[in-house]
Amino acid sequence: MEQILAKTKFSDPTSDKKPLIISGPCSAETEEQVLDTALRLAKTGKVDVLRAGIWKPRTRPGSFEGIGVTGLPWLQKAKELTGLPLAVEVATAKQVEEALAHNVDILWIGARTTVNPFSVQEVADALKGVDTTVLIKNPINPDLELWIGAVERVRNSGINKIGLIHRGFSSYGNTEYRNAPMWHLPIEMKRRMPELPIICDPSHIGGRRDILQEIAQEAVDLDYDGLMLESHIDPDKAWSDAKQQVTPERLAEILEGITWRHEHTNKKEFNSALDKLRGQINQIDDEILLLLGNRMKVAEKIGLYKKENNVTILQTNRWNEILERGIAKGEKLGLTKDFILKYFDAVHLESINRQNRVMNEDK
Repeated sequence: MEQILAKTKFSDPTSDKKPLIISGPCSAETEEQVLDTALRLAKTGKVDVLRAGIWKPRTRPGSFEGIGVTGLPWLQKAKELTGLPLAVEVATAKQVEEALAHNVDILWIGARTTVNPFSVQEVADALKGVDTTVLIKNPINPDLELWIGAVERVRNSGINKIGLIHRGFSSYGNTEYRNAPMWHLPIEMKRRMPELPIICDPSHIGGRRDILQEIAQEAVDLDYDGLMLESHIDPDKAWSDAKQQVTPERLAEILEGITWRHEHTNKKEFNSALDKLRGQINQIDDEILLLLGNRMKVAEKIGLYKKENNVTILQTNRWNEILERGIAKGEKLGLTKDFILKYFDAVHLESINRQNRVMNEDK
């Protein structure tokens, strides 16, 4: 396994090595299905690690919850036939023991486990004294601290080879995604823990096969270190998550269609032009911060007038007026409505906090 991973960015996220590609069925269903999928994936020459769900935590009882320990020998055989390392999701100490006993190379902690510190700690305790690679999926809900906490618990168990998997987050209402990507959260995670490689799971983000390549491309453009994509010999007949799986051959087409980019280049003209543009960005950012500082000073004066005249901080009509005006002006400048709303929400909250301090500073 070390030789395979050494050829990928997983061994060194800052290098120009190829991204790590993990693929296989959502669930191991039968020995024939596992072996056939594995052999066809290996034949593409594009897959570094085989995956398959052995234990499947489902939202509601009665759904297929995985074949269990019965499927682990199938994976062992797939490993022998293809020479590819194995990756399996684990959620309990017993599952960790079973997976390691069957020579599974990479363990990953799923989103439903990451959300529960007690469960993560149980897995971490079972990993003490073990030399293996552990990938940690983001928690279901958009909570960066839970994700970081899971990394810390696993690291405290003595595991040094840790990676992250971004599989999207649950969100209220209908979106085009099964799990909203919320790209800013994994970007922030990468900023806080730059030493950890991060893999994108387009299958669980998208939930349907027609947008897998689009999601994968965005991840590659954001300099992710690899992809995890689900593949099945007959996706429409899969026992779980059928809509988001593709055949091994279609997987190869998706990977072939991706434009792989690099974080750095040695081209002097490019680096020189980029430095100039970044200088402009820095200057503009400085001006924006100066203007925001001046805006907050005005907000404090407004707070003082409101205090002297016993007027509430929040005035809904004025807030609606600001939003309508901002959206109209922003869209003319090519800014999206979503960005404008997020920007004004942040500015408004800071303004309210400033006015609140002014109005209550003598109490």
